[in-house]
Amino acid sequence: MLHTNLKHVLSSAEHEKLISENENVMICCGRMGPMCIPVYAAMTELEDEYKQVVFADMEFDIPDAAVIRNAPECRNFMGLPFVVYYKNGKLVHATSSIQNKEQIGKILNDKLL
Repeated sequence: MLHTNLKHVLSSAEHEKLISENENVMICCGRMGPMCIPVYAAMTELEDEYKQVVFADMEFDIPDAAVIRNAPECRNFMGLPFVVYYKNGKLVHATSSIQNKEQIGKILNDKLL
């Protein structure tokens, strides 16, 4: 399990439930590495500012993370983490590699709110 303060998505069933029951969802699919940890930290900071968004993480290497790893929007990604944004159950944006709080906030504002 990832050691973050975010909600943990542990299976494809939990992934489906999360995106179907919440209007706005951001999931960071990664590892506990130097490219992922800053993204988890930024997400934790943004949770208070974006109460209408559910922030979660998912371990990149578990088999069920294929729901994110194999998404068409992630097909050309080369770096971790894979970050996906869902609006009303639909994947509306995806990014890879390190991102800061400002970059994530802009995506949240543009794609989810």
